[in-house]
Amino acid sequence: MSDIGDWFRSIPAITRYWFAATVAVPLIGKLGIISPAYFFLWPEAFLYRFQIWRPFTATFYFPVGPGTGFLYLVNLYFLYQYSTRLEAGAFDGRPADYLFMLLFNWICIVLLMIPLIMSVLYVWAQLNRDLIVSFWFGTRFKACYLPWVILGFNYIIGGSVINELIGNLVGHLYFFLMFRYPMDLGGRNFLSTPQFLYRWLPSRRGGVSGFGVPPASMRRAADQNGGGGRHNWGQGFRLGDQ
Repeated sequence: MSDIGDWFRSIPAITRYWFAATVAVPLIGKLGIISPAYFFLWPEAFLYRFQIWRPFTATFYFPVGPGTGFLYLVNLYFLYQYSTRLEAGAFDGRPADYLFMLLFNWICIVLLMIPLIMSVLYVWAQLNRDLIVSFWFGTRFKACYLPWVILGFNYIIGGSVINELIGNLVGHLYFFLMFRYPMDLGGRNFLSTPQFLYRWLPSRRGGVSGFGVPPASMRRAADQNGGGGRHNWGQGFRLGDQ
């Protein structure tokens, strides 16, 4: 048991709480401790009965059953694997920025579990797009293709791609507005982490508050190239390091 506890404590904090809630909420519904009907996002219950917990529980709940158990485990693995990599990699030392990304995607996704996981996986894949990853049966390809491979994989085992497609689109929206548009195309920064999140979750190791604004050295290089330079995405980097 100590090994399991050590493994659980080794997961980055935000991913750890997200992972735990995604295990606990379906388990509570499966055991009948609380009816699963109280976890779904029903607009009339939220708006007229003031059941304000539904937007949160809908994000963590998955109807685990004979036909959905494997799909649930696969997405739970994706949550652990890629949220951990993203929080401990590109967002290392910047928990407020990572939480802001999750909140932005959560709102855009209409508060569902699988699309939120896929949006995190998509952002990780874009930040590491040239990294070679392995999938089932030893297949190897660049990380930028991983969200679409998983979309096809989930279609085979689940029969639908709506959730995965929504997650990829929202992940692309966040990546474009936060990184691609301001840093590659020289546009304005539409997204920035609210200051109250930095007060709640301060950055470590002198992290820069707010993504999407290139470091000074990048701006000077872009100016020297006539403003047409493109940032080399996908090599695996920690944001804010120069």
